Amino acid sequence: MTQNKTKGEKNREAGSDQTMEHQAKKETPGEAGTSNQRVVGVDIGTSKIVFSEKKNGKIDFSSQRNAFISVDYSKFTERILNQNQIKYHKIDNSLIVFGDGAEVFANMLNTETRRPMRQGMLNPKESYSVEIIKKILSELIESSGNSDSKLSFSIPDPPKGSETDIIYHETVLKRHLNEKGYDSSSINEGLAVIFSELEDESFTGLGISAGGGMCNVCLAYLSVPLVSFSINKGGDYIDDATASVTGTINTRVRSIKENGFDLQKEPNNEIEDALHIYYDDLIMNLIGALKESIVQTSTSLKLDRPIPIVLSGGTAKVRGFKERFEHFLTMEKIPLDFSEIRLAEDPLNATAKGALIAALHEN
Repeated sequence: MTQNKTKGEKNREAGSDQTMEHQAKKETPGEAGTSNQRVVGVDIGTSKIVFSEKKNGKIDFSSQRNAFISVDYSKFTERILNQNQIKYHKIDNSLIVFGDGAEVFANMLNTETRRPMRQGMLNPKESYSVEIIKKILSELIESSGNSDSKLSFSIPDPPKGSETDIIYHETVLKRHLNEKGYDSSSINEGLAVIFSELEDESFTGLGISAGGGMCNVCLAYLSVPLVSFSINKGGDYIDDATASVTGTINTRVRSIKENGFDLQKEPNNEIEDALHIYYDDLIMNLIGALKESIVQTSTSLKLDRPIPIVLSGGTAKVRGFKERFEHFLTMEKIPLDFSEIRLAEDPLNATAKGALIAALHEN
């Protein structure tokens, strides 16, 4: 693997005049033709749904946790939810608390939230998954009264054996979003990362979205996907495995991950030790799958330059992830030259931004 980290650093340290010129160039596509026409992007992830829209030359983001908790119905509980402005939906004799409020309510009850999606797609083990997803999307996305409004939403590259599941997942989401008045289309999650982060490289490189349910990867040349795949391991796998071997709960594991945990530091306790083990396992699986995919298509890959790798997603955001990824990548002989490995500018919102850029260029 060839390394040339100076290129990315020079790009990010460009002078103010060049930056202003570049920003003006980036803001060109997607200006609405009429006042009520909208162009939006949505990252529909396993652990979080992120909405993006361009307003006054700036991209705004909003999000909700893709989670819920079910409690027995009572007037008292319903009153408490209303007083605390926690969103819920009544189904049969249950109150389904969803979105960010689900995490708040779960902490109050000292219990775990549930997920309407599993490994990047609608969860067949949750009977209300479709209904809950629709409720969360409705909290984030206002209906559009203009038939020219564009919306692009992310979908995963299904793991082997789940190819038919993505048809149902994509169709259900597209149907609901179209019903809200948008001309909607889907974009591969890894490609969305490339759209978000690699404009300066003419949308050429490797985009990796390491999310809660899975890791999605796409290699593109001039925005055209050449290789894409996913592995069904992500942040949830790390949390579940760590909680299982240490006899703790996922909430505590997530708290440690999000509060100063560093993969470059020696572990201080058994939870941190387990986190090190399972992060390394995920990264090695990811790089092994990358090598396999590249080797299988290497005869048709004739890139004219070393390409960058961009890491994004909540799982990649933890301190030291990039360095561990780089360490394991140098140990594998992959028939591609990489110019640099970098973290997305905004790892949690990169996919939503890429989806928005895709929608803007269709406008």
